[in-house]
Amino acid sequence: MSDVGGGASAVVSKAEFEGRTAVVTGAGGGLGSAIVALLAERGARVVGCDQSNEALASPHLASRHVFDLLDRASVETAIAEILDRDGVPDILINNAGWTRAETLGALTADRIERELDLNLTGVMTFADPLIKAMAKRGAGSVVFISSVNAIPRFGNPAYAAAKAGINAYAKAVAVELGRSGVRANVVCPGSIRTAAWDHRLAKDPEILAKLKRLYPLGRIVNALEVAEAVAFLASDRASGVTGVVMPVDAGLTAGCLPFIDGILGA
Repeated sequence: MSDVGGGASAVVSKAEFEGRTAVVTGAGGGLGSAIVALLAERGARVVGCDQSNEALASPHLASRHVFDLLDRASVETAIAEILDRDGVPDILINNAGWTRAETLGALTADRIERELDLNLTGVMTFADPLIKAMAKRGAGSVVFISSVNAIPRFGNPAYAAAKAGINAYAKAVAVELGRSGVRANVVCPGSIRTAAWDHRLAKDPEILAKLKRLYPLGRIVNALEVAEAVAFLASDRASGVTGVVMPVDAGLTAGCLPFIDGILGA
């Protein structure tokens, strides 16, 4: 099954983000790299954040910061360095995240703590001072990368709980800081064919084909399609949009296609 579909063909100004600084966490990952490239292509000065210098090799990055969301001291140091070196960002894309505990049976106290700390506590600890700096300045756009797992039940219970927390946090930012010029929105991707799927493919090379029956579009989304949604929400084109949780999931959360196919026989 191909994971490359249509979409993302609208003409958008190449200078849409000119003069603006965008901070992107998880900048070296599959989705992060697509977001970085798209924002840079449209004129943004992109500041990349990840766990290693190797992950930040993209030529699209104007500035780089290495830290671990599980290490509060390194997060606090990174925040100070970003504000000192790059200034208060105009755009903040909170993309970094990770999960491996895919079912309740896989949970342990250590795994629960790690996945909640990385996907919720660490994200909020990093984002909060930057968002408040945006509010103090009087303008800013924040986009959180959550997951469809935070909406219905698709597995990864600790990760899903953390991402549901991110959805709630984004709405808090939208409601409380809107009058300070800050918008906050969430993108919830469905499955994206990135390296995050490699461990599943190693167990079952046919897994991508099996996914096809779940998605109304008959495929999973690609990283560019998700990046386009992120860019839209970050841009002035979405100037009246805040507090939104937007699935980009080829229709997965719209309804249960296997029920339609298998029970109703449509």
